[in-house]
Amino acid sequence: MLVNLTRRDHFTLLGFPGLHPQYYGPVSAVMFFVYITIVFGNIFILVFVIYEKKIQKPRYLIFCHLALSDLTFGTVTLPKIIAKYWFGNSIISFYGCFVQMFFIHYLGSVQSFNLMVMALDRFISICLPMRYPVLISNTVVSVLCGISWFIPLPIMITVVLQAVFLPFCKSNVIAHCYCDRLSIVSQACTENIVLLNTISLSFAMFCLLLPLSFILFSYTSVIVVILKMTNVKGRRKTFSTCTPQILITCLFYLPRCFLYLSNFTGFSFSLDFRILLIMLYGLLPAAVNPIIYCFKTQKIKQSLLMKLHRARISIEQKGFTMNTVIRLG
Repeated sequence: MLVNLTRRDHFTLLGFPGLHPQYYGPVSAVMFFVYITIVFGNIFILVFVIYEKKIQKPRYLIFCHLALSDLTFGTVTLPKIIAKYWFGNSIISFYGCFVQMFFIHYLGSVQSFNLMVMALDRFISICLPMRYPVLISNTVVSVLCGISWFIPLPIMITVVLQAVFLPFCKSNVIAHCYCDRLSIVSQACTENIVLLNTISLSFAMFCLLLPLSFILFSYTSVIVVILKMTNVKGRRKTFSTCTPQILITCLFYLPRCFLYLSNFTGFSFSLDFRILLIMLYGLLPAAVNPIIYCFKTQKIKQSLLMKLHRARISIEQKGFTMNTVIRLG
């Protein structure tokens, strides 16, 4: 049984080790801007889809689940690192660190499975269009997304419990902007570390590679079907319905695959660049996804433009009425 040989009450987040103190202010300001963008962008998507009855359809419900996980991820990770560079508060409690670690890995896995559900939606819509109304509905998508939230839960609880009872006998400084498993476990002293890393890697591959395999199959099949279309206009229209999903999936997977492949091939980065890359693939999708939803999804774009048009007309009418009243007065 693993026990804590050295009891810690906190960890210290190092952030970017090579960052000069004179840049702490600008870096924290950028991170604060990113956080505000994530919060307002994803809340906007959630509220807009909930209140706009016309777009309460399967694909947009999936967008809501993605927005919720993006919003939560940004809230779990950014405030602490902003506090470090803005207020000099780099301390995180022992159990607070493990709570953060749980949500970081859990939400990444949830996002991966939700992207698989999104790929399934596009696969059936384009490859099996006649069966789409039967196979895909709001209820079906809600159940699938609910399963996406549930599957990683016991896996990530297991990963965290394995780490929390490790004996920590090294430095309590975490060379990262937040508490991830690799950074925490590197501070532990145990003979079982290789076994635990192997188990955690297996869990990670299950949560990432299983969805990715289906996503690749799905979008490959979709592209083949689109290329076989003889109608150029229909081909463009069909492909445009997949563009947001493909962009979102690429933002999530490509940086991760690049980092994993570089590690596998022995290609090394500086610690600062590595941390920056990990921050980007975690936070960039959360900040950019709402923009993709709004400007690359035709129905959301049309609904937004219609509401803005109505608002402008309403303002103009109120202004005209006020002018008329003033003249008559």
